[in-house]
Formats: sequence, structure tokens, C-alpha cells
Amino acid sequence: MNTPDASPWRLSVAPMMDWTDRHCRYFHRLLTRRTRLYTEMVTTGALIHGDRPRHLDFNAEEHPVALQLGGSEPADLAFCAKLAEQWGYDEVNLNCGCPSERVQRGAFGACLMNEPALVADSVKAMRDAVSIPVTVKHRIGIDQDERYEFVRDFVGQIAEAGCEVFIVHARNAWLKGLSPKENREVPPLRYETVHRLKRDFPHLTIVLNGGVTTQEQITEQLQHLDGVMLGREAYHNPWLMSQWDELFFGADHRALDRAAIEQQMVDYMERVGLRGEPWSRVVRHMLGLRNGLPGARRWRQVWSDHTLKAEPARAVARLAAA
Repeated sequence: MNTPDASPWRLSVAPMMDWTDRHCRYFHRLLTRRTRLYTEMVTTGALIHGDRPRHLDFNAEEHPVALQLGGSEPADLAFCAKLAEQWGYDEVNLNCGCPSERVQRGAFGACLMNEPALVADSVKAMRDAVSIPVTVKHRIGIDQDERYEFVRDFVGQIAEAGCEVFIVHARNAWLKGLSPKENREVPPLRYETVHRLKRDFPHLTIVLNGGVTTQEQITEQLQHLDGVMLGREAYHNPWLMSQWDELFFGADHRALDRAAIEQQMVDYMERVGLRGEPWSRVVRHMLGLRNGLPGARRWRQVWSDHTLKAEPARAVARLAAA
């Protein structure tokens, strides 16, 4: 698929709490150079009052990389967007899709879809503060309200504030009665709603998120939309990403080898260790590297063995390969 002018949002890996940290993103970047990567959601409060380097530092190799913010105060979001730009992020994304009760108590996430004027004010404040793209990730509805007009009007109002990129999780968010995990599985997927948004807003970049797990499904969705975002499938089966640059960005074929990727991660773990951080925080993100191959289970068991945590990563790699 020759796509030299492909959208920067053509393929991306979703922001996932506790998963898409800087170590995970470094690993993913070894598999794909063009796919857009996202941080875990970081709240404005954590950046205003907390340890900024811990939340914002990233490896130079991660570009293109976006910071996802959680918050609902326009001034705070603008301040944090400035931090994102100063730190070198390529995009700042506003979370309007997370349904967890903790996020709801903070009055942000998916419940912001009920306050499009506030989201529009937030987007405008961020856009006035920075020159990098400001994007929004959202659901297609709230609770059992499946009217297309709800999400159409939300997107329309935010677009008027200057947002040009919408990442659309093709499920409603049920704010009561479902856990975040159930919210990724129980509300039905409605891809046609996302396709309809693209038809109604052809000038906007519309990216689909939710339920896509194969290269064939990605190809199908790209017939209708500007991009596809994968989450858990990319995390658990990362080798899927090794073909993306060639298949979906028209890049020259690059022969990747799982053993070489593992060795690069061992080198990275050693560098992390020199900074005083245990390599065990890194290795968990690459445990899907050998999925489907003979010996994968034992390989995962060795790398996950808590009794080996005090050993150098290079020594554990030799045990895993034995």
C-alpha cells in the first residue's frame, strides 16, 4: 500500500493506564517507526502539583508521541498543554472518553461529552497556548443514548473551537453500572456511527478506536476513515505492529527479528538500571513479543520470575534463551 502522504494519525497505539509508559513506548517504537504513540492519561493536577519529569520525560526515539491530558478547567489544560509543547511532545490530546468513577469524580473523561461548551472552551484555550495539534478522544454516546445527533453535535461544536482531529471510541460510555473493563466490552460497537461522522465532517481527521484486532480489519476501516487506533491487541500481540510501516505507510520493507528486538530491549534495560530503575519495570511490556511461537510460555516465565529480579537483565536473557 503506497501511502507517502498518509495522515500522521493513520495508525496509533491507544493511551492505556498503567501500560503505555515510556518503557512500553520505547519497545513499540522498535517495532514501528511511523505509528503514533500516546502516553497514559496524565491529569492536570498531577502536572501542576506533582513530579513533572516523572510524568513528562520520554525517550527521544518515541517520536511521534502525544501527551494525553485528563482535566476540565480550560486554564489548567492550557498550562499543561504548554508543558507538553515545552517538553517536546508532538500533540496534546484531551480525554473525553474514560468512564471510570474516579475520573467522573474529577468531572472529566467521558462525562465531558455532556458539556460540549466546556470542552470547546478547553480546546480553544489549549490551541491559543500552543502550536502543536490539540486533539480530542471521545466516545460515540453516553449511557443508553444512541442518538447519532448527540455525537454529531459534540464533534461539530468542538470543531468550531478549532479541533481538527477526533479519535472516536466506537462505543457508548455507560457511566453507571459498568467497570472500565466492561465499558470496553459491553456497550456495542457501532462503526457506522464513526463512518457517518467522517461523511458529515469530511474536512476533519476522524480516527476509529475500539474492537480492531487484525491487519484485515485495519485495512477495511481505512477505506472509510483517516486512521485506526489499537489498544490492547497492540499491547498483547506487539509483533502485529512490525508490519505496519510497510503495509499502511508505504515504507520500504524492513526485516525485523524478534531476537534482535529482545537484545535491543536488554540493552535498554541496562541503561535504565544505570539510572537506578529496576529492569523488571521494563520487561513486562515485551512479554507478548514471542506470542504464538514455540517456547513462548517458558520464555515469559523466565522473564517474569521474581527470584531473578536481582540478576542483570543480560543474564536473565541468557536463561530465557536456553
